[in-house]
Amino acid sequence: MSTNALSLSGANDQRILPARRYFSINNGLRLLSCALLLCTAYLQAQQISLQALVTPSTTIMKDGHPLTYALHGFIEFKSLTELFSYIDSQTHRWKGPLALDPAQQQALASELLRRGIESRVISMIDERPLETLITHTEPELRTALAHLHEPTPPGYADAFLAVQKKWKHSLNCWSAAPSIPARVLSNWYPIEEGITLYGATYDSTEHFWQAVKYHPDITLAALADLLAQFEQRDWIPWLARLDGDPKLYLPNAYSIEFLRHNLTLDRLHWFHDELQRHGLGPADRARIAQQRGTAPFRFTAFEEKVLWGDLADLFHLVYTLSPPDDPMRRALNDRHFDAIYLGDRKMPFISEEFRSLMLEIWKVKYLEMPRFGDVITSIPLEIHLSHFLNDGDSPDIPIPIYIDYLNQIRLLAISQRKSAIQNSSKAK
Repeated sequence: MSTNALSLSGANDQRILPARRYFSINNGLRLLSCALLLCTAYLQAQQISLQALVTPSTTIMKDGHPLTYALHGFIEFKSLTELFSYIDSQTHRWKGPLALDPAQQQALASELLRRGIESRVISMIDERPLETLITHTEPELRTALAHLHEPTPPGYADAFLAVQKKWKHSLNCWSAAPSIPARVLSNWYPIEEGITLYGATYDSTEHFWQAVKYHPDITLAALADLLAQFEQRDWIPWLARLDGDPKLYLPNAYSIEFLRHNLTLDRLHWFHDELQRHGLGPADRARIAQQRGTAPFRFTAFEEKVLWGDLADLFHLVYTLSPPDDPMRRALNDRHFDAIYLGDRKMPFISEEFRSLMLEIWKVKYLEMPRFGDVITSIPLEIHLSHFLNDGDSPDIPIPIYIDYLNQIRLLAISQRKSAIQNSSKAK
């Protein structure tokens, strides 16, 4: 099968802008017309056609590189054709008594197909696939799907239609969203004045969420010791146990792929080097280091997630998914990665109690800080607040729960705003 390649790069081309400097009274209109034609042709060349988007073999290019998307955050593809092969391999992955029955195979294939198409459309580095999908009508999408001449799996058209229907009425709330309200609603949004949560001040809600995963007493020396122990272990048999049982793998697919990515020696060395790079001493405590000190933004929200957050998740997940007699589990327990400790509370890492903390910290951000309350209440209720990042479904707070909390807090903020207006009117 041939590959459909779209060579599409960013639309901000500065080459045509200097033409304006050479306008004269006599030739200005002619040059302006030429410039506009060139600009229009250039921008059109950057767009992705609907037919190309739904064609499985299409590889979208940006800045000379294939635009990838993922399942479970880490399994990457360049085209939907590649996704089909992966889905087939997964449905037939387990053999003998562990093999999935036909109904289970179909359910898994349908889920992976929908998630893969959504990940293809909701790109973290290119808005054009989503732009193409939502700027066409449902009948136009149906027509494009009907004109396909490449093989597709059952449910392909329905999955594309479902993704279009969802995102025509949803706002993806994340730090690089083109919409200002969507960016503000991200946990990564920097809070200039800081936010006080559970007796300490943080630069963003992300800083709190990642910092709290570390016991108050855990030091950089203890983290370095754990990393050294992790580096000395062969993790292949440990991962094979999780891979070999669909009852273990399927409910924990993101967690296992996350661990596969982060348990490599290179990645463990990276964590160790990053901790040293920030000038922290062995006696410094991890949670305090992430709080706002004398100077704000010691760590960016990105660093909170990929350094502090991923490291804590690595330790918590290994503890959670290890057999009870695993020596590494005991080492993690000694360093308090057996749970989340907050005041006198001890919450399992994967628990409803820990996840509900997200709603509690959002009550501070959106109900007690008027400027953020203004933003979330300004978004019409017809628009569903959503969150989709490369099909990464974090175990600490799965995306469906995160989205449910996000829409809950908007309703609470609207209710609070209405009550304040009513009380103000009565006072007058």
